[in-house]
Amino acid sequence: MAHIIVSGNEKGGSGKTTSAVHLIISLLKLGFKVTSLDLDYRQQSLTTYINNRKKFAINEGIELQLPNHNILEKSKEKNEQQAFAEEEENFLNLLFKIKQESDFIVIDTPGSDTFLSRLAHSYADTIMTPINDSFIDVDLLGKIDSGDLEKIKPGIYSAMVWEQKLKKVAREKKQTDWIIMRNRTASTDNINKRHIEEAINNLSKKFGFRIIPGFGERVIFKELFLHGLTLNDAGSTPKVRLNTSIVAARQELRDFLKALALPNVASI
Repeated sequence: MAHIIVSGNEKGGSGKTTSAVHLIISLLKLGFKVTSLDLDYRQQSLTTYINNRKKFAINEGIELQLPNHNILEKSKEKNEQQAFAEEEENFLNLLFKIKQESDFIVIDTPGSDTFLSRLAHSYADTIMTPINDSFIDVDLLGKIDSGDLEKIKPGIYSAMVWEQKLKKVAREKKQTDWIIMRNRTASTDNINKRHIEEAINNLSKKFGFRIIPGFGERVIFKELFLHGLTLNDAGSTPKVRLNTSIVAARQELRDFLKALALPNVASI
């Protein structure tokens, strides 16, 4: 049975798509059958990334591993309830089909609250939430008192995730592994970094998520998108040359994959 991973956060620019693509290609390189699903029917960043990868492989005359990719569109029904019913039916029909032919399903969600995003979260075995080291990002997880970092109220995203986790337990009697991935952390110690770390640790105790290291702030990630490439493609094309920065970034990728602790997955 396929393991479902949802890359989610109701804020854009956190690294959802970059994390999802690197996870997808890493799993493919380990020999797993991977299906990807784009639920961001407006921006479709994951779809663009994979299409860029296809085009680059054709133009360069090289082979690049690709997932079985799918897109789910927003319903055109004007009645909200009918639209939700149609979207749910389409999602579940597709999910039933791809679960039979996949080891892993990686779903990229929009940086906003949508019915399809909530539905996907409720079917996730693993929820992967990238955040930047900023209290703006932390605010989505929990409302924190600046005078007392232990005083916490649920943020809009954590409240949504909690609701969907309860639905999964009721439906499948299974828990969801919720993971917060800290991206773009400062390389040097400072007061803000320590305060964010303390706040996230307090939120983790309250909302039951795990915290893992993510990716640093690197120009290479912006360059890779244009060609649909990942850190795993270093050495297979001159567009990703092995250098000190790439070596460090690939170590971050290995640490990220190991920390996810997905079933039957060893580090790449």
